[in-house]
Amino acid sequence: MQASKSVTIKNIEAAFAGESMAHIKYMWFAKQCRAAGDEATAKVFEDTAAQEVQHAFGHAELLFASERMTPAKCLQYAIEGETYEYTEMYPKFRHEAVQEGHDAAVAEIDEQIAESKVHAELFKAVLDKAAKRFAALARVEEKHANHYQAQLNSITV
Repeated sequence: MQASKSVTIKNIEAAFAGESMAHIKYMWFAKQCRAAGDEATAKVFEDTAAQEVQHAFGHAELLFASERMTPAKCLQYAIEGETYEYTEMYPKFRHEAVQEGHDAAVAEIDEQIAESKVHAELFKAVLDKAAKRFAALARVEEKHANHYQAQLNSITV
């Protein structure tokens, strides 16, 4: 997005995060209910979780409008997000967990830092590969365009 966001954009981002979190939380609750033998409650949580995903998709469309998105933009957003996670967000969370003596949280955060870095590198590799592919296609297209232009010039001269 942009450096200085409107209140509306910030609110939509918060709603997107909330709906996304509700989906995962309800799926987790469904798993707990199913483990306890309560299939009916698990199903209610799963059905509601599916609705939360649709809500999140609605917010995502406002934040990342389909007509403005390209695979390269999607990859760039993903790289930025994963990089933020392993360079800023999780290290801050880790420091605070260490200060509070939450060893289990520190271990989980260490895993997330490592995984976020792997994800960022994966997305970067895909973006780099796509850029090379598009550059090669552009060269082929330019060669064809030049050939067609030469043919046109020979006919119209």
